[in-house]
Amino acid sequence: MRSLLCAAGAAGILWAAAVGPAAAADEPDGFTIRDSRITESSGLAASRAHPGIYWTHNDSDDGPYVYAVDGRTGRTVARITLRGIGTPRDVEAVSVGPDGTVYVGDIGDNLGGTWDHVWIYRFPEPKRLRDATVTAAQFTVKYADGPRDAEALMVHPRTGRVYIASKKQDGGGALYEGPRRLTATGTNTFRKVAPIDLWVTDGAFSPDGTRLVMRSYFGARMYHWRDGRPKDDIGSVGVPIQQQGESVTFTPDGRTLMYGSEGGDSEVQPVGLSGEQLPDAAKGAGTGEGADDGRGGNGGAGKGSLPDSGTSAADEPGLVKGALVLGLATVVVIGARRMLRKR
Repeated sequence: MRSLLCAAGAAGILWAAAVGPAAAADEPDGFTIRDSRITESSGLAASRAHPGIYWTHNDSDDGPYVYAVDGRTGRTVARITLRGIGTPRDVEAVSVGPDGTVYVGDIGDNLGGTWDHVWIYRFPEPKRLRDATVTAAQFTVKYADGPRDAEALMVHPRTGRVYIASKKQDGGGALYEGPRRLTATGTNTFRKVAPIDLWVTDGAFSPDGTRLVMRSYFGARMYHWRDGRPKDDIGSVGVPIQQQGESVTFTPDGRTLMYGSEGGDSEVQPVGLSGEQLPDAAKGAGTGEGADDGRGGNGGAGKGSLPDSGTSAADEPGLVKGALVLGLATVVVIGARRMLRKR
């Protein structure tokens, strides 16, 4: 029995090692979303006005609702109902702009990228958190190269420019840049500015605008952001093993990524950053040129665009670690059982 307990302990240690490094002393705790109405949390954004609060929403078929969740307790402190918009189809992302407005991306396409347009909704972040109905602006979005299925919408924290990352299809995913200013009276054309060879389920800018993270179900990658473009691939970032990894956001200090998942009572889990992955401001280097977007809306991918990040097993650390853990744990348990039989 002692051997079996040791084996179980070893398996637990291996599992913990696979999930990621131990939390730093100043790293925020994770939390569980306790609202029974939130069963498909598909986007996540740290509030600018309310420290410790995270905005989230359900995937399709929930209605025009956005939820403010307390990161200390996991409890919903406000449900915002959006009026002045149509019926949402496939809400996939949420982001907070530099002017204190919340952007909601109704940008998914359950028909595999065949809708000729999608929508973005925008509303002011409430000064007081309580259930409320607010009037939202609605923006019609089309892609210059045709319909796309997307789950990631990011608003640059300095310029307020909106970006969308499509999922891999028809030769690969891509990062699309919106107009300098969105218009509610016409169509907003988003143009491809960089390829992304990753099955992106969400993305986020660092608070100082110098880093861009893209996540998939099992992995994530970090990029330098300069002159309105992802200039180079810093490398993979740790991702916790989750039921269905759908969302990511930076904490307000930029030192930690918070990862969310779909499912009832879903967990939001932190992963601390270090080294080159840390945004410039988090390293004490200031925002520098990386904080200034400053590019026009019609630029092509061009020189310095996003390098091919790939989706091999090496680029999906969560998948690789999970497989290794399962294999090692199986070997340990089988060995322990054989020892017990010999006794």
